[in-house]
Amino acid sequence: MPETVLRAYAVSIGLLLVIFGTIGGYLYQRFSSFAAMDFSPPPVTIAASVAKQESWREVLNAVGTVSAVRGVELTSETSGEITEINFESGDQVEAEQLLVVLNDEVEQASLANQTAGVELADILFERNKSLIKRKNISQTQFDQSRADLERAKAQLAETEARLANKRIEAPFAGTMGIRHVDVGDYLSPGTIIATLQDHKDLDIDFTVPARYAPKLKAGLQVALRVDAFPDKSFTAFVTAVDSRIDPGTRNVLLRAKIENPEGLVPGMFATLEVDLGERVDLVTIPETAMTYSIQGNTVYIIQETEEGALTAVPRVVKGGMVRDGRVSVIEGLKPGDRVVSVGQNKLYRGVRIVVDEKVQL
Repeated sequence: MPETVLRAYAVSIGLLLVIFGTIGGYLYQRFSSFAAMDFSPPPVTIAASVAKQESWREVLNAVGTVSAVRGVELTSETSGEITEINFESGDQVEAEQLLVVLNDEVEQASLANQTAGVELADILFERNKSLIKRKNISQTQFDQSRADLERAKAQLAETEARLANKRIEAPFAGTMGIRHVDVGDYLSPGTIIATLQDHKDLDIDFTVPARYAPKLKAGLQVALRVDAFPDKSFTAFVTAVDSRIDPGTRNVLLRAKIENPEGLVPGMFATLEVDLGERVDLVTIPETAMTYSIQGNTVYIIQETEEGALTAVPRVVKGGMVRDGRVSVIEGLKPGDRVVSVGQNKLYRGVRIVVDEKVQL
């Protein structure tokens, strides 16, 4: 092969080597720069709070129903046609005020007859009493006149009682409810005429778990709220604790007397907080820091990695009482732990975080 051809081959191979070397160096530089780049997700911005040691009053939450100390459904013990009604729905009535009168013509006639019978029996008894002293009549005849007088008085008292049942009076002062009868109606025993409630004295009955029974006693203060007055809290005091535990629910029944119940009406549903009179030391965090689920309540703990970055680690905790926007943690936290209070929905295991110090809870 001629020397010129060999030299051309050598030059071509040299050029190819230079070209491939240049391309290889460029590709190596590009791949090196890509390898040095950080493709991890950016950190998530959250707000943080510190778990605090606080002393709280021990409070039980419960629900109950407001009831009147004096409240009845007015009914009749006897039957008869209504001849007179002396009240309207919603009226304020006084104790022993006559409300309803039933037809009592038969009883009035019997009363007149038996009143005359009592008078006659009394006259005969007084006459026989003077005669027995002079021994003009037998002892048997005198005893018979005395028995006749007592029998006449008993019959008169029976008629007076039947007549009283025809006149229905208010057993105490209070507010009448909706009237369910009218003049001319035939009233049967047990038929409800109307309700009568005394709104001046109200109670509330509620139940709490039996495990708190040793701490329950008369005099405990209760704060209650009703939907009708969302911005107002009423005060009550426990007056009685039931003497038994309900075997079906394992709850104990309590009754509290409401102080100044103005505006409350029997039958209202109320939420209650019972102050047990004791204070307990608890670890608390903002209520927004706890995530609730059926698998357990979770709190994200802020930790520092070996590289000095911050990360959030989920931890299952046991929650307790909630008060004024904070929740107590019975197990799983200690005072001073930093927790995520806002932004938990953006977190996942191993995430890097940035704390926004501007957000204060």
